Amino acid sequence: MGNRPDDLRALIDSVRKQEGDPVDIVVVGNGAPVTGVPDGVRTVDLPGNLGIPGGRNAGIEAFGPSGADVDVLLFLDDDGLLPNADTAQLCRQAFEADHRLGIVSFRIADPDTGLTQRRHVPRLRASDPLRSSRVTTFLGGANAVRTKVFAEVGGLPDEFFYAHEETDLAWRALDAGWGIEYRADMVLNHPTTAPSRHAVYHRMVARNRVWLARRNLPAPLVPLYLGVWLLLTLARRPSKDSLKAWFGGFREGWSTPAGPRRPMKWRTVWRLTRLGRPPVI
Repeated sequence: MGNRPDDLRALIDSVRKQEGDPVDIVVVGNGAPVTGVPDGVRTVDLPGNLGIPGGRNAGIEAFGPSGADVDVLLFLDDDGLLPNADTAQLCRQAFEADHRLGIVSFRIADPDTGLTQRRHVPRLRASDPLRSSRVTTFLGGANAVRTKVFAEVGGLPDEFFYAHEETDLAWRALDAGWGIEYRADMVLNHPTTAPSRHAVYHRMVARNRVWLARRNLPAPLVPLYLGVWLLLTLARRPSKDSLKAWFGGFREGWSTPAGPRRPMKWRTVWRLTRLGRPPVI
C-alpha cells in the first residue's frame, strides 16, 4: 500500500541475503506507486487497490502467465522480514524432495518475543507452532507456491478482496492432488497484530466464508459448514456492532454471486478429514 517504505526496504534486503541462487523480486503497488526500491527490483503499479488476492495475482503474472517463468513463487507481506538466510534454500529443497508438494506455509513469529499467534498456525491443533505438519490451508503473507498449481487450478479469487482467499486456493489445490505443508523452520518475522484492526474484517470474513462454501463444498456440506461457523461466531460473543457487520456479510454472501462453483470430490473431503480439518469447521 506504499505506507511502509522502511519495512519494505528491510524485507527486500533480507530476501537479497538469502543463500543460494539470487531471488528475483517483484514489488506490487496495490493502488499506490512503488518508490525507493533498490536497483534490480521490478515493480508493478496497479491503478487502484485490487485487494489482497488481486494484488498477489498481479504479482504472479509478473513472472509470466500463471508465473510460468519460474518454478516457485514466494509471497511475503511488506512489513515482514526473513530473519534467517537459509529460507529460500529450504524452500528449494522442500519442493525438490516432493514433486506433489504444491504450497509451503511459513511460521510467522513476532520479532521481539519470537512468539507465534495461534491464528498463524494453519491447523486446528495449534498449541505447538514449532511442529511442522501437513495442513489444509496456508498463511497468505508468508508462503511459497509451486507455479504449476496456479496453472492447474487458477489463482487467488480476486472478488474476495480480503479474507479466506488462501483457503479457497488451498481447497482447489488439494482437490487436484497437491500437498500443503506448514514448515516451522521457515520463519517470517512479523509484528503481532489483530485481524479485526481492518474496518471491513467482520463483514468480509462472513461474506467470504459463505462464498468459500458455495464455491467449493459438496452441497450437503454447505449448510453444515456454515452452521458450525455461525455457532462458533456466536460463542465468541462479539460486540453488537461486530455481530451486526458479521450478519450483514453473511447475508451478502448468499445474495451475491460467489464465482464459479467447483465442488470438491468426496475423496478430498476425506483427505481433509485425515489431515485433521474436515471441511465442516
